[in-house]
Amino acid sequence: MLQPTNIMKNPFIALLAFTVSFWLSASYIKANVITVCGSCQPNTLKQAIQLAQPGDTLLVQQGLYQETSLEITKRLVLLGQNKPVLDFMNKEGLRITNADSVVISGFHIKNIGISYTKDFAAIHLFKTNYFRIENNVLTNVFFGILVEKSHYGLINNNRVSSHATEEFNSGNGIHIWHSDNMTVTNNHVSHLRDGIYFEFVNESIIANNVSTQNVRYGLHFMFSNHDTYHDNEFINNGAGVAVMFSKFINMRSNRFYKNWGTASFGLLLKEIYDAEIVANTFEENTIGINIENSTRINYTQNNLVRNGWAVKIAGGCYTNIFTKNNFISNSFDVSYNSKMNDNKFDQNYWSSYTGYDLDKDGIGDVPYRPVKLFSYIVNQTPETIVLLRSLFIDILNFSEKVSPVFTPDNLVDATPQMKTIP
Repeated sequence: MLQPTNIMKNPFIALLAFTVSFWLSASYIKANVITVCGSCQPNTLKQAIQLAQPGDTLLVQQGLYQETSLEITKRLVLLGQNKPVLDFMNKEGLRITNADSVVISGFHIKNIGISYTKDFAAIHLFKTNYFRIENNVLTNVFFGILVEKSHYGLINNNRVSSHATEEFNSGNGIHIWHSDNMTVTNNHVSHLRDGIYFEFVNESIIANNVSTQNVRYGLHFMFSNHDTYHDNEFINNGAGVAVMFSKFINMRSNRFYKNWGTASFGLLLKEIYDAEIVANTFEENTIGINIENSTRINYTQNNLVRNGWAVKIAGGCYTNIFTKNNFISNSFDVSYNSKMNDNKFDQNYWSSYTGYDLDKDGIGDVPYRPVKLFSYIVNQTPETIVLLRSLFIDILNFSEKVSPVFTPDNLVDATPQMKTIP
């Protein structure tokens, strides 16, 4: 025989529970579908939003809708059929404020104005929880999707692009500030200032996005902890990814490709603690990984291929471990301008290693010193890079390898691998 629950034992609580469940079911029963089209009534999205009750769905049919400064302050679902176009005529876009469980899906939003005093965005969410922004196309925007002080949001399968050429008059594609539990997946972001921007964003995921041809960074995040970034591509940006003043970061299976420039890099780590950098590919960047003041980071099973500098390490780095990575055809494998401290290189594959393996155990019998003398010289005098391929430099590097004087004596991989690591 079933025993009565604690709720049923208290008549007041039972009545309250019944009232709440009845109100919730009634609110969903009352939810309407409002169709918006050129010949409908309402025929604009602004009218439909004003008429709608919390929980209603606005079904917007294909067509061009010229709107200005739309605001949503209640729980609504906005669905576009066959990508209706919302043209904001170079003004502010769609703003959602203090409204939970809002869905925006299936729209082409364009022509967001530039403002130097306000953050105009195609979709701007402020203090909004449990939202979904997906399957939209945003073009000619200042900011694309701007999220502030919100939680538990999904930004999925959107294409965000603009015409940014300079930092001062352009915004970011997906910009999230002071929020947590965000999921940003399957988006394509291009030609903005930063493709994706996180600041004070915790417990969040960035996955399967493509960020390309942005003026500053493909991904830029600061003061954000316990975040995971995996299976993204950062291609041909001013610089690839900048991770600063954060801890407990996990970056896996990302691709950093063709981020070229005089001060460019695939990945910048500045004051990062307790991170995992695993199974990423850094290919054809000026600097593959640039590291400053970062501690307790594991670099494992990464491919660093045809970069200018594969890894460049500045001061204040401790307990960083590079193990089982592939360093292939880089101009410089490692550049180091500080004390070795307790950082470690172990069991990596180095394509420029010329040692031997007499016992055939797959490990080089001679330790490998990845820092070349010429790398040290270029750090002191950058103009000398023009001598990179000269015979003189080859002789210089060889003499330093035989008898190290300038390069760190304890920066060595004692167990270099003879074959690339899968």
